[in-house]
Order: sequence, then structure tokens, then C-alpha cells
Amino acid sequence: MTAYLDASVILRIVFVEPDPLVEWDAITNGWTSALIRVECARTLDRIRHLKLAPGEATGQRLPVLERILKGLQTVELGPSILTRACQPLPVPLGTLDALHLASALAWREQHSDHDFAFATHDRALGRAARTMGLVVIGTD
Repeated sequence: MTAYLDASVILRIVFVEPDPLVEWDAITNGWTSALIRVECARTLDRIRHLKLAPGEATGQRLPVLERILKGLQTVELGPSILTRACQPLPVPLGTLDALHLASALAWREQHSDHDFAFATHDRALGRAARTMGLVVIGTD
């Protein structure tokens, strides 16, 4: 399966949280936005600063994150993706979610993989992706 992964899916794996993506092991071709490293690293640092997890715990998660990211291919944030993310969307989304959705839509337009899914645990992002014609996994 080819899947576009947002940060919610990756971070749930990194932190070994309950209910990880059921299809995780079936993904043989993973894609994500070039912004994912910054997004996930900022989340790890925010958790450390807010003391939501011990500092050593967040430090131990960084190699796990790097291992996952090394196995993914990235969609670069070019002008067309930035422009698309600025357009009105079917549901309210924040900046990063709009960039993820625009990146996945751009990927789908450039490839003919019929076994493509958009993976997210964010219900609003999943709803927007479905409305835009993507197959969504991870929100059930």
C-alpha cells in the first residue's frame, strides 16, 4: 500500500500510544511532507518543555522518529502546494494540516498508484481529505 502520512500517525508510533494505525505494516511506500521533520521535532521539544514526559523519554524518542522518517519519501513544499494550501477548504484546518492535505493531493495528481491512502488520526483533516476525494485511513 502507498500512503501519505501526517504527523499524528507518525507520532502515535513514536510514542507507542494506543490505537496506532492498523494498516502501518501494510505500508510499503510511505510519503509525507518535507515539513514533517520540523513538525515532529517541535512536538517532541514542546512535550519536553511542558514536562508531559521526562526529558530522557523524549530524547529516546528522537532516534525512533529518525528511523521512521528515513523510511519515508517526501513531497517538497513548492509554490503550487503552498498556493493550494491557501485555498478555501471544505472544513476548517490549521496551517500544517492544510499543507499536508495539499501535499497529498499534489502527490496523487502526479502518480497513478490506485492503492493510495491518506493516513491521519485527525478527524477534521480526515473529513477534509475524504471531501477532496482521498481514501482515508486512521480516523475510525
